[in-house]
Amino acid sequence: MANEWQQVAAMPLRWNKNSIEVLMITSRDSGRWIVPKGWMMKGMKPWAAAAIEAMEEAGAEGRVARDVFGTYSYEKMLDDGTALPCNVRVYPMIVERLKSDWKERKERTRRWFPLKKAAKLVDEPELADMMTRLTVKPKKVPVVGPLLRRAAS
Repeated sequence: MANEWQQVAAMPLRWNKNSIEVLMITSRDSGRWIVPKGWMMKGMKPWAAAAIEAMEEAGAEGRVARDVFGTYSYEKMLDDGTALPCNVRVYPMIVERLKSDWKERKERTRRWFPLKKAAKLVDEPELADMMTRLTVKPKKVPVVGPLLRRAAS
């Protein structure tokens, strides 16, 4: 859709024993579970902007893929009640460190979830589908697989 606004998101992941978990945060307005996301940043590569969003919103640092894992659409509700159609490009991220002090810590809750549970918690079907795709043979999944293989070694 030509009138969609473009955003970027990080999908922060980690190995927990033999499965993968995703770090989710609550949105500031509705409190629903989401992945860290935000607007493109002038002069910055999209994956670098996704890494900044992960740091500011979830206090997560790590390695971000330079390729898009997938996209999803949603309507961002503005303060005046306007719904902005947004298209979000998702970049997988292997979390190497969680900070205890970060920019939006007082505005959001962060929590690790198993992928299947996370997929049920998000409102966006395409985002849920991305999470579900990682539950079977995650090291073979395009874009995410190479990151996970490196993190597991």
